[in-house]
Amino acid sequence: MIKKFTVSCLLILSIIAISTSALAKMVSVVGDNVNLRSGPGTKYSVKWKYGSGFPLKVLKEQGSWVKVEDFEGDTGWLYKKLTARTGHMIVKVHKNQDKKVNIRSGPSTKYKVVGKAYYGVVFKTIKQQNGWAHVKHDSGLEGWVKRSLLWGF
Repeated sequence: MIKKFTVSCLLILSIIAISTSALAKMVSVVGDNVNLRSGPGTKYSVKWKYGSGFPLKVLKEQGSWVKVEDFEGDTGWLYKKLTARTGHMIVKVHKNQDKKVNIRSGPSTKYKVVGKAYYGVVFKTIKQQNGWAHVKHDSGLEGWVKRSLLWGF
């Protein structure tokens, strides 16, 4: 009886852990040239600078700071007030290649291509549907990109 209870508890805890990681909190950067620091404070060195809308996964919160991870796996700390819950995505494929992803007029390869984007281009997320993301670039370009080609929320 105790063995069955222990197995049941472990199973429930595993499901909770998987669900929690699948629902990881995401944020996007507010402002341009926002410093990603090596620790939670301005006395720590700057590792990277991010532009507006850059999507990040929150790993930890400490006071007014959040530890985040970007789409390439780089981690560091951002001042929490320089983040928002506004959905953004970034092109995650074709690194170091002269290839672009297609931006289409609708959520399928049957729709015409209205633009293209390189690795690392950031878009605001409008909505997601059936494995596609409706996105908009700061330039005004708007369309649909296959979700598997993007990282973010």
